[in-house]
Amino acid sequence: MADKDDPCDLLKGTPGYEYCRGDHAGGGHPGPGAGGSGVADGATDHVQKLADSLLGTLKHLVAPGKSWAPEKADNAVYAQFFWLGQHLAVAIFVCVVVVCALTAWQGAPRLKQMGTSTGWALAAVAGMASVPGVVMLLNRAISSAFTTMFASNESTLFGAISHDMEHGADAGNPLAVLLIFAALVVALAFAALVFMTRQLGILVFVCMAPLVLASLARGDDASAVRAWAGRLLGVMFAPFALLVLSPFVAFAKGSLVVDAVLLVAADVLMLRMIFHGIPYFGPRVARGARAFVEGRTDNRVARAVVRAGVPDVYERENSPARRRTVDTPSRAIHQDRGVLLAAYGVKQRKREGQMTTASTITQVRERAARTAEITQARQQARAANQPQTPGCRAPASGQSGAPASGRPRTPAPRRQPSNPQPGSGPTPNP
Repeated sequence: MADKDDPCDLLKGTPGYEYCRGDHAGGGHPGPGAGGSGVADGATDHVQKLADSLLGTLKHLVAPGKSWAPEKADNAVYAQFFWLGQHLAVAIFVCVVVVCALTAWQGAPRLKQMGTSTGWALAAVAGMASVPGVVMLLNRAISSAFTTMFASNESTLFGAISHDMEHGADAGNPLAVLLIFAALVVALAFAALVFMTRQLGILVFVCMAPLVLASLARGDDASAVRAWAGRLLGVMFAPFALLVLSPFVAFAKGSLVVDAVLLVAADVLMLRMIFHGIPYFGPRVARGARAFVEGRTDNRVARAVVRAGVPDVYERENSPARRRTVDTPSRAIHQDRGVLLAAYGVKQRKREGQMTTASTITQVRERAARTAEITQARQQARAANQPQTPGCRAPASGQSGAPASGRPRTPAPRRQPSNPQPGSGPTPNP
């Protein structure tokens, strides 16, 4: 009779019958009336698994264990640049040897230059072959460190979110669960943007390695190598910007709502990672993401979040350093190309400074209101400082002959003639 009261019997013959009768571990039915408990436990388990899946995807997008860059020197893409870099290094070394042979009468300086060129040429060729493997190992180390710092235990950001989904104070609140899922989905969108820009950046800089390292064969000018290494390491270590959130994880533990706020802060930091960490095209990609969000929502919070991640800046093409300005992709590439050509001994012509048309228009519009206020204030101050004649009153604006300044016009004295004519004086009395 007890089995007849089991509500799961209504699902006999359907795929949901076994799911209704099973507990959250997939075992047998504990007794009559326990089917509702099994459904609730199963739903909770699915929510937890979905959250863990989203967090895992987010972690792999921000700091993936594998990159798009070639892992070996014999890669089909990297081999072309490797061949070009080797031949450039050999050509430069041959030119140095010829020059030293033609100027051998100078003695020790030319001999020293030839020895330096020989050593740096060998180091450059060895470096070209080892760059892909070094970048692969470094990327794996960064991914492992990121996982340890953000998803290893309950005191990390992703670990705390996963724990709060199951044991948090508001874990059973549907609104809190919906809020954290919305924050996770938005964070995934920004993480995907970070993934694309970061992977492309690593690929480009690894393929550029032979061309940059070949400049070492000329001598001890390593300026191009330092600039290239700085760009590459900046792209690779960009995910560690999220370490700013680590001190706040302890305050957010136990509340899904506060976890969602931390995820929003992570979105801001990811936009900053793109803006500052990705060279050349990073600022423009981040501004495009901001324009995309602002064009599709009127929510003040969403607009404030993207503005915090992507500040208002002006673009400069070739102008000198100004406040709140960033380089256009063409200018940034032009500057780094100049460093590389200088390492090869070629001078690059500098272009005249100017801001982009769009930035100039934006700057004029922003300054128009302030310029009008300053002009009005100056006119009022100039009118207040003009002195007036005591005891005289300015004529009305409708009177003719009044000067523009408002001062009364004094009639000029009449000049008497020096030699009066006869008969022009007063008539004497008879």
